[in-house]
Amino acid sequence: MIRFFFPLVFSVAFGFSQVSLFNGKDLEGWNIHGTELWYVEEGLLLCESGPDKAYGYLSTSEYYDDFELTLEFKQEANGNSGVFIRSTVEGTKVSGWQVEVAPPGNDTGGVYESYGRGWLIKPEKEKDKALKMGDWNHMRIRVIGDEVTSWLNGTQMIFLRDEKIGQGKGSIALQIHDGGGIKVRWRNLIVTSL
Repeated sequence: MIRFFFPLVFSVAFGFSQVSLFNGKDLEGWNIHGTELWYVEEGLLLCESGPDKAYGYLSTSEYYDDFELTLEFKQEANGNSGVFIRSTVEGTKVSGWQVEVAPPGNDTGGVYESYGRGWLIKPEKEKDKALKMGDWNHMRIRVIGDEVTSWLNGTQMIFLRDEKIGQGKGSIALQIHDGGGIKVRWRNLIVTSL
């Protein structure tokens, strides 16, 4: 009983709050951007290419500044997606930073600035073996001030310090890449405000 009590006291004492971003039933708390498909099936959140084969985003209604996000994803087909931090979306144009979710060899865990500087950091190539294509993967993203750290299945993928990210304000958002043929399943999206 004590091991359950201590984390609760620790969280309350230090002002941490933990929230599930996905209720397993519908897209309450999220906004859809674009015509790509976002839906719930058997308690999982799915994104899938639609008829336009364009970019699509699913953003939280709430903004998150300093936080730690944990989630699980399972890539099917192409699997090119991403998790945006401190980002805003107008139409299907996103302003912010993406922690990459992509097929093997495509820098999952790296940070890309859309409509800006492009790749800010890519993981070392040997870390790509942490990705389990076609199986469930656990990702953790920590954003504090101007620092971003990502982990994939327990492997630290990157650590980045960037002044522009430090000034960013916005949502957490999931992406579906353009080009068609993409499908990704998501579950257990938990954000802890720091």
